[in-house]
Amino acid sequence: MSDPRILVVDDDQVIQQLLKVNLELEGYAVEVASDGQEALALFAAFEPDLVLLDIMMPKLDGWEVARRLAGTPGGRVPIVLLSARAQESDVQKGTDLGVAAYVTKPFDPIQLLHLVAGILAQQGRGAPTAGTP
Repeated sequence: MSDPRILVVDDDQVIQQLLKVNLELEGYAVEVASDGQEALALFAAFEPDLVLLDIMMPKLDGWEVARRLAGTPGGRVPIVLLSARAQESDVQKGTDLGVAAYVTKPFDPIQLLHLVAGILAQQGRGAPTAGTP
């Protein structure tokens, strides 16, 4: 079985790199998108096992991306929303969309790695082979 694939979607390059490096060090295969349109295109090609998705982005925001992904054949892929928006109404909106988790920025990268591993384990995706390119 191949290592789990994660699609990171965020318009902030610092967060992209932070997530990419930390996830790859744990053995995940990672692709990065900078906006919602790019995310949808990569989703189809990369077929991720999990999506880490920012909400406030150019072109298509995370809400629209999550809605569109829910309607695709691979739409059962868990989505973790990452956002600076911490209002209860935003968290509820994510719950209503069926996302796996809602994480507010700033976040603890180690806790996020544990969250990702837990969600993938629930989906029947085992732990990656750490250190594998």
